[in-house]
Amino acid sequence: MEKQYETCKNCEENFEEGFAFCPHCGQKAKDELTIGVLFYNTITNYFSFDARFFKSFLPLLLKPGYLASKFIGGKRLQYLHPAQLYLFISVVFFFLLTVVVVRDTVEELDTALKKTLEKPIISDSAKVKAKKVLDSVKLDSILMPLKEKGLTGIDENQVKLLDSLIKKEANGKKNYGTSFDFNTKEVDSLIAANATNDTIFKAMGMNDDAGFIKRKFYEQSLKFYKQRNGGQIMQAAIDTIPISLFVLLPIFALILKLLFFNRGTYAHHLVFSFYFFSFLFTVFSILLIFNYIWDLPDWIDFLITLSTYFYLLMAIKHFYQQGWFLSLFKSGLASFIYLMIVIPVAIVIIFFVGFLFY
Repeated sequence: MEKQYETCKNCEENFEEGFAFCPHCGQKAKDELTIGVLFYNTITNYFSFDARFFKSFLPLLLKPGYLASKFIGGKRLQYLHPAQLYLFISVVFFFLLTVVVVRDTVEELDTALKKTLEKPIISDSAKVKAKKVLDSVKLDSILMPLKEKGLTGIDENQVKLLDSLIKKEANGKKNYGTSFDFNTKEVDSLIAANATNDTIFKAMGMNDDAGFIKRKFYEQSLKFYKQRNGGQIMQAAIDTIPISLFVLLPIFALILKLLFFNRGTYAHHLVFSFYFFSFLFTVFSILLIFNYIWDLPDWIDFLITLSTYFYLLMAIKHFYQQGWFLSLFKSGLASFIYLMIVIPVAIVIIFFVGFLFY
């Protein structure tokens, strides 16, 4: 019987009919495009959401250090690649964080801030009166010695005139009813008149020789003043967290390399870090889901968060094959050093990425 051939739609090579996959490129011979196939391929290509994910998930949660040991030992196809696992779980975590926590918090913060800034906490008249009283007390403390002791060349009538002129000048000062350090009435007038930003910045107190950082600060201050959107500032800061973690994760691997300098290359410690951070994001994702449904007590949240340290301890003991004492000491030291680094580095990244570019 003569063999029948068909042409692959992908590579356009001929192969025998009956093959499930093209022997040249590997595409399915009968690859009918359905919604299920479309989304499965998308998830598989970008997140490797296949059988390896399910094989990796339970060991990640229940066997600290197991996946890293297997990957380093050569089993690199049986389980999901550490970077792919980290990418998938971190995307899920930040999606949940945005949906469950950030969105409502941002809206509440914006609403509360707008209500607060619509009306001064203390009225303008009360602030002006308080300021005048304070100024009067300060001026009296200066002028009293002149009245009592006098000054060579100045008679009593001239002292009274000086007293009157100084207090009159003090009482004629500008608006004090502002929660900002600049004159809000003047700035509001300039905004209403569509003045240039440079003109408004000068009214807010910016010098002509202000540098890039200082100018950016005034730009964001003006934007904040116009929109009253403190929640958006919070959103911008949270949006930079994934960027921060991509910088901070290699730092954690570097700390492990310094503590275990004779236990493999830096790549080995990076593999361990990918799996550990994947575990952290998995735990925090589960916490977000449970709190969204049941609102767990704070002490349960605290205990679960604390348990991640004990997971790190057991993972280090299993992966680096050291005793309990050394594992306890080095896991504690690694955590301490990392926290001392992570806070300032995260603040810098959040400031430059979130504050300067949002």
